[in-house]
Amino acid sequence: MKMWRWLGVLAPVVVALLAALPLAGDPVLTQFGISVLILAVLAQGWNILGGYTGYPSFGNSVFFGLGAYGVGIAMAQYQLPFSIGLLLGLALALAFAFALGVPVLRLKGHYFAIATLGLAQVMTAIVSNVEIAGRNVGLVLPLLKSETLFYELALALLVAVTLVVWWLSRSRFGYALIAIRENEDAAAAMGVNTTLYKVFAFALSAGFTSLAGGIYAYYITFIDPAGVFDISLNVKMIIMAVFGGPGSVLGPVVGALILSTVSEVLAAKVTSVASLFFG
Repeated sequence: MKMWRWLGVLAPVVVALLAALPLAGDPVLTQFGISVLILAVLAQGWNILGGYTGYPSFGNSVFFGLGAYGVGIAMAQYQLPFSIGLLLGLALALAFAFALGVPVLRLKGHYFAIATLGLAQVMTAIVSNVEIAGRNVGLVLPLLKSETLFYELALALLVAVTLVVWWLSRSRFGYALIAIRENEDAAAAMGVNTTLYKVFAFALSAGFTSLAGGIYAYYITFIDPAGVFDISLNVKMIIMAVFGGPGSVLGPVVGALILSTVSEVLAAKVTSVASLFFG
């Protein structure tokens, strides 16, 4: 309890300091900050399903890609505002999560991992043949020269998903997910609706991941299927969450920060090693 009290005092100070980072006027530092924040959101999103529920997903890159394409299609094809694109991407990700959550989440262990890996591959092939999504050529988004905006959006999203994970660690919903992780059959025998809880955890993970994908799409201004549905991105989420501590509140954030920093240092010193750092 005392630790949480100290964190409650310290957390707003840390967030305020992070929010002020762009004021340093260093564009390289801001760009690095955006990258770390987005990766931390992805690691936390994976943590909800893989860390708390015990279902190691290799398909979260699907939700990242759907969020990116929601923004891309809205802005590039229909000249709609960024906010509408975020909502479109979120809606696509949630619809996908609820539609496929029930059948996919019946699988366990490596069967579940393989199934979600297959979803990412299938989605890449589908989007590569959809005209409104630019096929395999991709989409070019309008340029917005305001890295501070993307930094603050990514920071706000990280704060939001971390608060949700903190709530999971203390709520009845979170306890049910942990029970499923530890022994799903025993949880079901105790009256936990395991299917319902798993699907909602899947959707929660999908929602935050899609929002990160939407921010990334507008920030980078170009998306294509191979880039936003990339399996290696999902590998990064897993490594960062596992390195920091899956099933913990701040572990994935710490993992994202440490591994991103190490990767950046390696990129500056030994490029060949940096490219292999995340496996």
